[in-house]
Amino acid sequence: MNEILLNNEVIVYLLSETVLYLLLFLAFVVTVGLVKKWNFDAFTTEQFTLENRSYLVMAIIFFVMLLKVILLPYFVYTIDKLSDLIPGAMCGAGVIKANVYGNPLLSLKIIILFLSGLWLSINTIDLKAKNYPYLKLKSWFFMVIFLFMSAEFVLDILYFTHIETTNPVSCCSVIFGQTGGINGLPFGLDIPKLLMLFYLLFALVVLTIVSNMTLLSIVASLLFAVLSYYAVVYFFGTYVYELPTHQCPFCMLQDHYYYVGYLIWGLLLFGVFFAIDSAVIDFLFKRHSKTLKRISLLFLSLFVMLCSSYVIVYYLKNGVLL
Repeated sequence: MNEILLNNEVIVYLLSETVLYLLLFLAFVVTVGLVKKWNFDAFTTEQFTLENRSYLVMAIIFFVMLLKVILLPYFVYTIDKLSDLIPGAMCGAGVIKANVYGNPLLSLKIIILFLSGLWLSINTIDLKAKNYPYLKLKSWFFMVIFLFMSAEFVLDILYFTHIETTNPVSCCSVIFGQTGGINGLPFGLDIPKLLMLFYLLFALVVLTIVSNMTLLSIVASLLFAVLSYYAVVYFFGTYVYELPTHQCPFCMLQDHYYYVGYLIWGLLLFGVFFAIDSAVIDFLFKRHSKTLKRISLLFLSLFVMLCSSYVIVYYLKNGVLL
């Protein structure tokens, strides 16, 4: 465990998370007071003080949430670097499963990323209004996000302090591969059906975004995100590795593959987020954001084209498919 905690990447990561959490804790304390006493219609010294304080607090929250977006890929990079210290691990797949805290932590970080992005959108809408009509809403929302971030911070500590460098872990070939002869795809899907659903769902996402079908857009985007994970791991990723038996979402993050995994997963996550974000803003605040929709369509289209290009290029080079 000491070897893990003395790792340079882990030190930088945990120190960054600690500083950001302390800033969020201070913001949380002040936000509680804002929610209790805020009254924009009151022309009092206290209200004027609260308004000035709110500027500072919202700026801190904005700054921290943007940095949290950067820390997510750095977290993935950190666990990938730890694979050199843990026996049996070839990439981050084995490291994230080194204890029971890894998978919940990674899932929680993705959820927080989506919630933080939504808060940033609400904050932007509120700041554009003259009387800050959504200050209490975004304050309550931040307090909910803070609870998630508190759980994340605890899981960060538990995860890194419970990684053993003496116990071997399973490599990605065992975790995601066909070593056990078990089909890793959900609902008994095979590759042809998976690909058919992948492209059909992408078309559905595009249709719902363009047609302003907000609720259906959210559902379609979430389904596309889940299905895309399986499509990348069990099909498109094999063309990145150029090996049909290599099925892993983490190895493509390494320098052997030019870190293309960060681009693939980044395009998917941000594309899905902007699709959901634009739909939620439209549904709750009746504000149509063409910019968010265009960004979402751009990211998702680039994701699909990038994944598909690996298959096309491999076929043109070799004349066969894997």
